[in-house]
Parts: sequence; structure tokens; C-alpha cells
Amino acid sequence: MSGMQQSFNAGQTKGNTQAKVEQWTDSIQDTADAACRDRTSPGAQSTWDSAQLEKDQSAGFLQQTGEQVKHVAQDAMDSVKNTLGIGQNQK
Repeated sequence: MSGMQQSFNAGQTKGNTQAKVEQWTDSIQDTADAACRDRTSPGAQSTWDSAQLEKDQSAGFLQQTGEQVKHVAQDAMDSVKNTLGIGQNQK
């Protein structure tokens, strides 16, 4: 075998080895990424569920507060009308 042929074979072997190493590295990285997603996914879902619950509770609280403000304003308006003698409760 000539020196040129040996150099060619060595270069080809080196190239094949590098390609295999890259494949293995990519495979290991994909496996690690999948493992991280599997571990964090339940936690992320739990956090999302908690956030949704908090959002729903906040909306309910704001609606109740809005209703209370509306009733207080209505009572104040009725009180002013009654004081001025234009309310419905005047006989």
C-alpha cells in the first residue's frame, strides 16, 4: 500500500470517527433534553394550574368588589335623592 493510500485511509477513518462522535453527542444531548423535559413538565403544569386558579379567584374577587361598589354607590344615590325629596320613598 502506498503512502498516499494510507494517508487517504487514515483521513477517511478520522472523518468517519468524527461523524460517529457527533452522532453520539447529538443522541446524548437529545436524551438529556428529553429527561429534563420529563422532569420539569409536571412542575410546569402544576405552576400553570396554580396560575389559572389564582386568575379565576382574582376575577371572582374583582367581580364581588365591583358589585359591592355598585351597591354602595346606589345606596348613596338613593340617600341623596331621599334627602332632596326626590326619592321613591317619599310619601
